[in-house]
Amino acid sequence: MNRYGQQAMSHWRRWLPQRYVSIPQPERFFTELGEQVESQIIELTQTLAGDDPPGEGYMSKLGRLNMARLQAEEIVLGELVLLPAEPGVEDNPQATLPREWADLAQTPEPPTR
Repeated sequence: MNRYGQQAMSHWRRWLPQRYVSIPQPERFFTELGEQVESQIIELTQTLAGDDPPGEGYMSKLGRLNMARLQAEEIVLGELVLLPAEPGVEDNPQATLPREWADLAQTPEPPTR
């Protein structure tokens, strides 16, 4: 499973629990979804980047291609992966962290003297 499939699985498990549990083969589903997302990102990146302008330097081209990739990821992930939470799912940032990370995220109390 690629990173997009893993991201989708994690997001859906947390924010779309009813939808997640209704998937008969989650590993397969998210593997295929991740491949679909990656394919669409590659295709959209090419479209957004367009043709090389005449005289474009290496760094300018790199920036243009990176920006196109980021825009494509934002669009495709928003449509296929990072779907809005189901009604009633609590918006608790601590719930998305592993237990040991949640402890680290707590603001420590200042030392008393």
